[in-house]
Amino acid sequence: MYVRSRGFRAAVTALAAGAAVTVAAVPATATPPKSGPPAFLEPAELPPHPTSDWYAAAVTAGQPDPLPMCTGEALPSTASHRRYWTEYDTGALQVTVVERSTQRARQFAALLRENLADCARKVMEQYPDITATQKYYGRLDVEEGAHVYGVHTVAEWGASDIGLFSVGRDGRAVTVVQWGQMGTFAHAQVADFKATTVTAVGKLY
Repeated sequence: MYVRSRGFRAAVTALAAGAAVTVAAVPATATPPKSGPPAFLEPAELPPHPTSDWYAAAVTAGQPDPLPMCTGEALPSTASHRRYWTEYDTGALQVTVVERSTQRARQFAALLRENLADCARKVMEQYPDITATQKYYGRLDVEEGAHVYGVHTVAEWGASDIGLFSVGRDGRAVTVVQWGQMGTFAHAQVADFKATTVTAVGKLY
């Protein structure tokens, strides 16, 4: 999601530049623990770009910098993230956080969904030169579920950006996936992004 305002762009650079934000978790209490950290998306698992391959940075411990729009302030320091980008104005981000219990992960995922459900209003409140609108694209039936949102922003100077966001959970792990590029809701690759989200949540463990 690309915006030219300095403050707002800092909030969305991770998305536009290909930031990856994932929230890792551990299986539910009734399930035996699985070894190893949650897996992240591979570049080829992101929504296909018509004229470019996807590229990815290494998985990095800690919060992404800058923090992603609307979900960033809720991310703990225990998060891990991975950034993705193309040769053009398209980027993505995944962040993973592993909570101490299934209940904490459930509450954390609910907080992220609450923040995304109110994203457009918060963006316009913080950045008066931005007009934002959003859509809810529904729940995906994968593990403990995932939810998909879209946010379109228009700046007073003419920049128009579209971003897709999802929050999913597998036991104690929560993952946030973001995708963004210049454009409107008409340019949102919703079906492809939903497939990416299903893959991301399925790969947590």
